[in-house]
Amino acid sequence: QVQLVESGGGLVQAGGSLRLSCAASGRTFSGYAMGWFRQFPGKKRDFVAIIDWLGRIYYADSVKGRFTISRDNAKNTVELVMNSLKPEDTAVYYCAADVVKSGGSWAPRIDDYWGQGTQVTVSS
Repeated sequence: QVQLVESGGGLVQAGGSLRLSCAASGRTFSGYAMGWFRQFPGKKRDFVAIIDWLGRIYYADSVKGRFTISRDNAKNTVELVMNSLKPEDTAVYYCAADVVKSGGSWAPRIDDYWGQGTQVTVSS
């Protein structure tokens, strides 16, 4: 059974930083893309950053230059370092594994390959 467990969310002031971590278990994802998504209240889940098995990285325009995604295949983990946080970054952040792009949107190939989500709140 695949599990993705996020940690590192919380409350931070604008301009501050947070590091999100996601540990996958149940299978290895070293040959697959992994990523981070976020969901604002009442909105659909949108991709934030993706890193594929070759280390190629894709960022949403809104986070370029502020967020950094990385992965450790030996540990089956993916991290997101978020700097210069803004109140508009406030959302629930989800990690995902085996992520593919279809119809112009990124999403896990299998619906179960989402983490449980972690709240990030940025105060002004």
